[in-house]
Amino acid sequence: MASAFQAAGGHEMDLIRKLYVKADGFARGQTMAEYALIVAAIAVVVYAGYQTTGNTISTLVVNVDGKL
Repeated sequence: MASAFQAAGGHEMDLIRKLYVKADGFARGQTMAEYALIVAAIAVVVYAGYQTTGNTISTLVVNVDGKL
């Protein structure tokens, strides 16, 4: 009787373990997607900032170069 109970419990634990491993894999994939979105948002902000102040920075560099 004990071995039949252990076998049934072992099967349920294997199922639970497999589901946990799958859920953990989904969470890792979700984290990578979130990091990718954050990096993309930072890239957009940097690009927009460069487009806005690009000429000002270029002028500043030319002025500093001329004074050296």
